[in-house]
Amino acid sequence: MNILQGLAQYRFSRYFKLIFILSDLAIFNLCIVLSIIARYGNVGRLHLKEVQTISLLGNLVWISLLLFNDSYRIIRIEPIESMLTRTIKKIVIHASIIIAFVFFLNYSDISRFRLGYFYIFFFILLMFSRYTSMKLLKCIRAKGYNFRNFVIVGANVAGKQIRKTLAKDLTNGYRFLGFFDDSPITLEKEETYIGGFDEIEEFIKSEKVDEMYIALHINQISVINKLTQICDQNMVRIKFVPDFQQYTKSNRVQVSYYQNTPILIFHPEPLEYAVNRFIKKVFDLCFSALVILLIFPWLFPVVMFIIKIESRGPVFFKQERSGRDNQSFKCLKFRSMKINNASDTKQAHKGDCRVTKFGAFMRKTSIDELPQFFNVLIGDMSVVGPRPHMVNHTNQYRELINNYLVRHYAKPGITGWAQVNGYRGETKELVDMKNRVDYDIWYIENWSLLLDFRIIIKTVLNIFHGEKNAY
Repeated sequence: MNILQGLAQYRFSRYFKLIFILSDLAIFNLCIVLSIIARYGNVGRLHLKEVQTISLLGNLVWISLLLFNDSYRIIRIEPIESMLTRTIKKIVIHASIIIAFVFFLNYSDISRFRLGYFYIFFFILLMFSRYTSMKLLKCIRAKGYNFRNFVIVGANVAGKQIRKTLAKDLTNGYRFLGFFDDSPITLEKEETYIGGFDEIEEFIKSEKVDEMYIALHINQISVINKLTQICDQNMVRIKFVPDFQQYTKSNRVQVSYYQNTPILIFHPEPLEYAVNRFIKKVFDLCFSALVILLIFPWLFPVVMFIIKIESRGPVFFKQERSGRDNQSFKCLKFRSMKINNASDTKQAHKGDCRVTKFGAFMRKTSIDELPQFFNVLIGDMSVVGPRPHMVNHTNQYRELINNYLVRHYAKPGITGWAQVNGYRGETKELVDMKNRVDYDIWYIENWSLLLDFRIIIKTVLNIFHGEKNAY
């Protein structure tokens, strides 16, 4: 029996927590040594009582953070950004606790520079470890190991959707066995139909089933209760797939508890939490200030000169746009068009005669959007968020698209998730705006600082690659 077979036989995923904790501790203590070498050029200070005390305390605090709220839960289809975000939060908390102890105990032998070196090394190695572990698991699963077998009860739209989500990629570690339903809808070739509800118990007893997903309507409560009993008696984990699409187009629903009463919240917003708003605000201020200080002093005179000699009119173009909570604000841009009376009602289109030659270049490279960093500084916009639309377009589309105004839950951005996925510029068809709205809502429901970085990087790459819809 080879190693991978042994791991598969004993379901090695149950040992992930122990492996990860030991791995983290090895990285943690390696970084202690590296930080001392980086600061002093040798490891001579490792024997100092203060160093040993803080090192021991640091190990204990990190173990506590890992065990708190099951930090190492393995979610097989969790995006890597989510795991990295959780890890970064724990590093920040750990650093705050250790620095507080150093100051409180007045340990003069603990260099502030060494602490800085330590957390730099720890952050880099820990991120590498997390990324490598996820890639390793995907490789193991791609070879057919560490799989969970699952069945779906309910061959309907919701059932087909969860099958597609779990089984679309083998590296997720799920193996689909088939559907159970008394009245199945039309199934595709890969969507195996096993049988009706009465055949479920016999199948579970004869086959290795790890998880059951129930995608039945609530009016079939007697069937659901029976299935729950069958799963409990046969060590099968049971999960429910409610069809929220009956009520909302939101792809995410948050469960909150008011005492013992569960409440379902559509369109959960990470930015509703004060700490997340603070993080995003600090990032916006720092990023916009850097752009204004480093780019504007040399770029602005050049842009201003070319705009003025190419056509009459002001350098800046100010337009009423819809902002957060649908409150309007004056959005700044470098003027890219000749003065015209339709600028507040008509979108720019391909071959638009109103756009100047230099204006076309600015639009293609997004230079015309740079003044919006001043909008970020004064608080009307964010660096990343749904793009602000003209007020009359907001009034128009809110009547045509039911969930259109949901995109106004967040501050508008200079760039956004919809834009880096190709939905920018003119919206020729209603479906174009619907797709843009769907991407904007997804961003609001899934915000993280890492996602903002990802969007900014994609925006810069798109500028250099060129975008066909930028005109």
